[in-house]
Amino acid sequence: MSEFNGRDSGGPESGGREFDGLSALVTGGASGIGLATARLLAGRGARVAVLDLDAAGLAPPLHGCTADLADDASVRAGVADAAGLLGGLDILVNNAGVGAAGTVEDNPDEQWHQVLDVNVLGIVRTTRAALPYLRRSAHAAIVNTCSVAATAGLPQRALYSASKGAVLSLTLAMAADHSREGVRVNCVNPATVDTPWVARLLNAADDPEAERAALNARQPTGRLVTADEVAHAIAYLASPAAASVTGTALAVDGGMAGLRLPPRPAAAPAPPAAAPAPAPAPAPAESGP
Repeated sequence: MSEFNGRDSGGPESGGREFDGLSALVTGGASGIGLATARLLAGRGARVAVLDLDAAGLAPPLHGCTADLADDASVRAGVADAAGLLGGLDILVNNAGVGAAGTVEDNPDEQWHQVLDVNVLGIVRTTRAALPYLRRSAHAAIVNTCSVAATAGLPQRALYSASKGAVLSLTLAMAADHSREGVRVNCVNPATVDTPWVARLLNAADDPEAERAALNARQPTGRLVTADEVAHAIAYLASPAAASVTGTALAVDGGMAGLRLPPRPAAAPAPPAAAPAPAPAPAPAESGP
C-alpha cells in the first residue's frame, strides 16, 4: 500500500506535490487527454503507468504497459504489470475510449458492439483487475472519462452518446458499491477536446476550417476544451484533497451542458472601402510682372 505525505497542493496551478508516494494507472494514456493526465500526475509526484495498445513511445518518468481493453486476459496482465512496476495502485484513470458518428440508422451492430466493448466494458475490465490493489490503498480513487454527450443530446452521436451515458451510470453505481471500501469513484464530462484524434476528424472534413469554426461556435466559451484543462479536473478528483468527493460528474465543457446563451452576433460586415480622395487641383501659375 502506498503512503501519502499529506502535503497540500496549494491549488491546481501551484505545481504542488500532492501525489508524492502515490501510484496511478492511466488507460489510453499514450496521447490526448490520457497523456496530459499522466504527465500532470507525474509532475505532481505520482508514479505513473500508462495502459495502452501502443505504449512503446512513452518517455520516462512514465511507464508503458501494453493491453487490449477488449480482451480481459490482456487487461488483467497489463494491470498486474503496472502494479508490479509501481509497487501497488492508488489511482485508476479510465480514459481509453473510441468515438463514433451517426444516427441509430447509421452504425451497424458490429460497430455498436465494438464501441460499447471498449468504452463501457473496458472500464469494467480495468476496474475489476485494479480493485484488489485499490482496496489496499488509504487514498484509492477512480476517475472515468465520460462526456457531455452523456447529459446533452448531440446530433449524429447516437452510439457514442449511448456509450457515455452508460459510463455516467456506471460511475454512480461503482461509487455506491465501493464507497465503504474506501474507494472513491467520479467522472469528468468534457465537451469536444482539441486532441490529435479530433484534429484527424477535422482534417478529413470537406472544409476543415468551417468544421472547426462550427465546433468552436457550439461552445459558450467560443473554443474547444484543451486536454490540459481536462487533465487538471481529473487530477483534482484523483487527489486526496478531494477525499469527500465521490459519485460526482464534473463538467469540463465550457458551459455547453448547463448554459443557454444567445447566438454569438455575426461579425459586422467590413465597411465599404473609402473612395479615393480627389487629386488636388494644380496650383495656378504665377503672374509675370
